Amino acid sequence: MGGPLHTYRARVADGTITSDPGQAMALEKLQLLWDRLAKRGGAPAPRKRGLFGFGRKAEPVPVPNGLYLYGGVGIGKSMMMDLFYADAPVERKRRVHFHDFMQGIHAELRAERARGTTDPLGPIAARIAAAARLLCFDEMQVTDIADAMILARLFDGLFEAGVVVVATSNRHPADLYKNGLNRHLFVPFIETILERLDVLHVDGPPDYRKIEADRGGVYFAPDDAENRAAFDALWRSYCGAATPFPAMLTLQGRSIDLPLATKTAVRAGFADLCARPLGPGDYLLLAKTYPTVFLEDVPLLAPAKRDQARRFVTLIDALYEARSRLVTLAAAEPEALYPEGDGAFEFERTASRLMEMRSEKYLSKLAA
Repeated sequence: MGGPLHTYRARVADGTITSDPGQAMALEKLQLLWDRLAKRGGAPAPRKRGLFGFGRKAEPVPVPNGLYLYGGVGIGKSMMMDLFYADAPVERKRRVHFHDFMQGIHAELRAERARGTTDPLGPIAARIAAAARLLCFDEMQVTDIADAMILARLFDGLFEAGVVVVATSNRHPADLYKNGLNRHLFVPFIETILERLDVLHVDGPPDYRKIEADRGGVYFAPDDAENRAAFDALWRSYCGAATPFPAMLTLQGRSIDLPLATKTAVRAGFADLCARPLGPGDYLLLAKTYPTVFLEDVPLLAPAKRDQARRFVTLIDALYEARSRLVTLAAAEPEALYPEGDGAFEFERTASRLMEMRSEKYLSKLAA
């Protein structure tokens, strides 16, 4: 017998995973979806045929459009989705970070418009549905008006094509893009999610990433003389005999100037990467080019620096997904970088990731 719940129980039994009631409840939902997909062979529901439905084929057990898991940071949402995805009974499937997915959508939109397509979302949704009958999105969040305005139509097309969606998020669907510009244009997407997906709040355990965090080594705080000297010494050790040099990356005709780099590591200040109009694509390119990133002068954040904080969140997401080694010199510990105000809630996930990225468990999986 297969499926995520059975895998979870086996790992609890052998001590790999610690049992948690909130995770077990979510996995029961995922197992139900897995079982229903298995009965259908992972295929989407066929469309009705014939006048008033006459002449259409008998339909087997309908497949739900999917599941939306939300809850606090570090409670295992991504791990549970991975258990589901690993042996999901669907031949064509895709697991992707939501940032990466939307980056690809915008690239396809530009290509379709260059070809003169007047309504590009339809063809794009059709191509995605043809390539993947199951889409698993990690860390669904919406902070960009451009994303907000296309999501409703895009997902309508995916659902109509029978695509099954599993998503994780820190927020309930109704709280996505909260207080965003022209949010009323985003409301249809929220309604689509609530109508098409089972929505489950995961009341999980404490943040495991925080529990496992190492209090030194690659994260230096506060930004004082002693920690700056340690940060500088670690940079010199990474450079070895190589001489660091200014570098430049190019993406879609736009240049990204970097103060110091070697072939495998880059050193930049917070202002270099987060006070300039950079986006997910820029940070993904940075992460793919340099396995190790030294980031210094990370300040305390507040609503007055909301744009810089948003870019910092996106940067950390890109580095985390790329499994980069991050060495940080910051004004405070991760959980104290954005202590209060509008935007502090969204930053909790980033603080959790910063703590995980300095943990022995995370670092032990990186290349030497």
